[in-house]
Amino acid sequence: MWKFVLAAVLVMAAVLVMATSGNASASDVPEALFGAGGYRTAHYRGPVPAPPRGVARITPEAAARLRPDVDALFIDVLPAEGGHRDMDGKWHLAVARPSIPGAHWFPEAGRGVLDSATARWFERGVARLAKGSKRRTIVTFCLADCWMSWNAAKRLRALGYTDVRWLAEGTDGWHDMGLQLADAQPEPDGR
Repeated sequence: MWKFVLAAVLVMAAVLVMATSGNASASDVPEALFGAGGYRTAHYRGPVPAPPRGVARITPEAAARLRPDVDALFIDVLPAEGGHRDMDGKWHLAVARPSIPGAHWFPEAGRGVLDSATARWFERGVARLAKGSKRRTIVTFCLADCWMSWNAAKRLRALGYTDVRWLAEGTDGWHDMGLQLADAQPEPDGR
């Protein structure tokens, strides 16, 4: 009897895993979710099967061995929940963003389509932080199962950065390792 129950539980678990895992490969992701240039433009929270072309995936353990602003730039692109940026480029936050200590936060820069002001702010901000070096190691992240960090990594690669790494687990993976998070502030606009 217990073998039957165990077999039934295993079958139900396998069905549940298959039903919730959704995207087994990049080719399984519906094309309608992507816009021009191959950036994800909708349903940003969901399994991300692989990093963008030319970008390496980095594990939370490997990322934790890097010193922010010394070994790598850590770029957080999670949107500012309930926040907004005014015409002068100043951010008004509704809630704090717990992020990796030392990370630079560019809310909204992970969207599939960026307005021109956000695109300029992101491009100029990263160039300033990288001190003009396209070879600077950059780690992009947001939350686990978030296409926004994938978009940001793809965008940085398209801008010519050659050592872009994608932390797929984001701050969720960082926190799961027992590492501290710190409230982040959006990067200044620098207009």
